[in-house]
Amino acid sequence: MTLFQQINSLLFGLFLLVMSSIVYFQFSETKDFMTQQMTSDLNNTSTSLSLMLKPHLETGDLVGAETLINVIFEGGFYRRVTLTWLVDNQTQTWENPITFEGVPSWFSNLGLFEAQTKESLITSGWMQLATLEIEAHPGLGYRELWRIMNDTLLILSILFILSLIVLRLRLARILKPLNEIAEHAKGIAEQKFHKDMPLPSTSELKDVVISINSMSTQLKKVFTTLDNEVDSLRKDSLVDRVSNLPNRQYLSAQLNGWLNEPGYGGLILAKFDWLEEIHSKYGYQVRDETIKVLAETMQQQLPKVAESIIARIANNEFAFLITKGEQEQITSYVQTLVRVINQEMSKAGCEPNNNFYLGVSSRDGDMKPSELMSQSDNALQQATKEKNTIQWFDSKKQHKFSREEWRTKLTHSINNNRFVFQWQPVHKMNSNEVIQREVYCRLNIDGQVLNAGVFMPYVELLSLGNQLDKYILKSIINNNVLAKTHEPIAVNLTSDSVKDTTFHQWLELFLQSAKNSHKIQFEIPESVVSSNLAECIALCETIKEYGSNFGIDQCGRRIGSLNYLQQIKPTYVKLDQSFSFYNKTEQNSELCRALVNVAKGLGIEVIVTAIEDEAQLTNFRSLKPNGYQGFIYPPVEIDPHTT
Repeated sequence: MTLFQQINSLLFGLFLLVMSSIVYFQFSETKDFMTQQMTSDLNNTSTSLSLMLKPHLETGDLVGAETLINVIFEGGFYRRVTLTWLVDNQTQTWENPITFEGVPSWFSNLGLFEAQTKESLITSGWMQLATLEIEAHPGLGYRELWRIMNDTLLILSILFILSLIVLRLRLARILKPLNEIAEHAKGIAEQKFHKDMPLPSTSELKDVVISINSMSTQLKKVFTTLDNEVDSLRKDSLVDRVSNLPNRQYLSAQLNGWLNEPGYGGLILAKFDWLEEIHSKYGYQVRDETIKVLAETMQQQLPKVAESIIARIANNEFAFLITKGEQEQITSYVQTLVRVINQEMSKAGCEPNNNFYLGVSSRDGDMKPSELMSQSDNALQQATKEKNTIQWFDSKKQHKFSREEWRTKLTHSINNNRFVFQWQPVHKMNSNEVIQREVYCRLNIDGQVLNAGVFMPYVELLSLGNQLDKYILKSIINNNVLAKTHEPIAVNLTSDSVKDTTFHQWLELFLQSAKNSHKIQFEIPESVVSSNLAECIALCETIKEYGSNFGIDQCGRRIGSLNYLQQIKPTYVKLDQSFSFYNKTEQNSELCRALVNVAKGLGIEVIVTAIEDEAQLTNFRSLKPNGYQGFIYPPVEIDPHTT
């Protein structure tokens, strides 16, 4: 029960008690007054009637006596009048039936008024003439008591209703700051830091508001400090100080992570010998300033062509990892890069299209980082040797299918159930307990089973992501996968699904109708969250509304703030695979620790990924994450026959 309801109930009870007391005392006083009134009236009537009857009794005027009694009796205030002549003991009786006009029968049957009788002896000197007995009629008492109580209850009820309305409005106004305090405190508990609340006029609440505002500010500072610490550690260990671009270590880790997941793109290695020319002419300070300006220009223009990571890996060497781009996009990217380099060379007084070389290679199927690096490096060495500005590595590999063939085969597979499902367990850090199973799919084409790394790039390229996600979710329900395990099932959502509002509507209907849908957990890549934050928030609200949870995959891959965690508030995050590939230095360990602390500070569980052996797992134990996942427990087929 809320405080408003408790105060309202208390005041309601007290007011009801006061009303009941007033009604009771009013009832008692009115009843006693009417009893006394009827007694007094009975005495007066008996005395006056005895005096008026005396002359008629002395003369034996029976008719006169009856006339006199009838006049009084017809007033209706008396139930019975009995006159007994003592001369001959003749008795005359006048009676009125007991009727209660305007009074409910249940009220008159309460027996509130006892019968009142007054007997008097009429004498003449020493002679006793007659006895007169008068019994009062209770109808008057009941009628007056009923009328007065009706009026009293009506007035008190009106006052009661008006008081309740005024009380409710006044209480709502008085307690409004308290409600705001409760909402603010709830937000702090959920690590949502709002603006400071205005100070209320109530002195007691003013102190509470000041304390809450202070606590919110301090906690916000703590989170900001942790976020800044992560940024600082990233810059110290993963960012080149001159160009503010990622360094070789960051590039290597991202290259490993990218090649371990489905994707398409390429790698460009660049050697800028013209920077040495600037160094020899103007010194290292001018060279460093030129590098900084060049880096800023590349970061502004190149990501518009294709999603990429730009890194400085040596004094005059740069790398461009295009994480999402077809051959045409890579070509356009290279052309834009050449244009940017020439512009900066001209500004620096160097001859364009001279003294820089690019080695370009494309990702082709399942590749190891060393293979892709070697291909780009070979192309760069050949370009340097032959004095060519651009050199593409010719892999001489034929693509399995053209783009349209992939579209046909993928659409056919989605419509005709050509996918094979696996799942991989996620274990608790300090026990063998499974806390989640992540679902993967493979594609059966022409009798050959292809891993996601082969076909997922084309799913994304052809914008078939939301169709595939719908198919996977429906297959989980239709194949009763949720009943095959006690743990939740994690499903990765593609960027197409996150950005598509029609998918949001479909997912809402799906979760509404699916049995045990709360056991499905959804994972969204960090890059998708960062670039589509509003759509992610809307989708996650739908997911939470129907009892499901969601997590952020590849957390920490980007170099930037983690403020999005505070806005989207996932149940868990999975650290990017790159953390498993960084060199085991104290600095990198602290970076990972800071990331874990930021997440845990927001009440978010942390799962480390890409764990391949016990030694690697031991390195992460000191960070105290909640769980781990990797090829230490590889994916296994989901048996369609087990339940």
